[in-house]
Amino acid sequence: MKSINLDEAQLVALAERYFSAVDRKDVEGTLASFAPHAQFSVPNHGVSYEGREIEIRAMYERLNERYAKVWHGNFTHTVDVAAQRIASRFRVENTTHEGEKMFKNNCNFFELKDGLFTAVYVYMAGENSLR
Repeated sequence: MKSINLDEAQLVALAERYFSAVDRKDVEGTLASFAPHAQFSVPNHGVSYEGREIEIRAMYERLNERYAKVWHGNFTHTVDVAAQRIASRFRVENTTHEGEKMFKNNCNFFELKDGLFTAVYVYMAGENSLR
């Protein structure tokens, strides 16, 4: 079976489609970017999840319950097409159910195989919103 390699524009589009799904609180759309056995880590907070359908799904469900609104934007992407990797620097705005806004500047590092995330490493400022 031939493996799928994304070009630079496709890698950027995948990352931004992923963030858009997260912002819409679309868990199925968010998970569509992940391989079944993907790993998701927040190394600066010592947190790691493995497997799209149980641990990663539960993390996004908790995020959606915790905040009334989430937003990711002001992206800067760095792409390595040959390695099928993309690094994204961005701003995050989380709004609590009481209306309080929290702002962060984060970096995500995505590793892909066959057009899906196999590993995601998130480095975030401040409180871990993905616990």
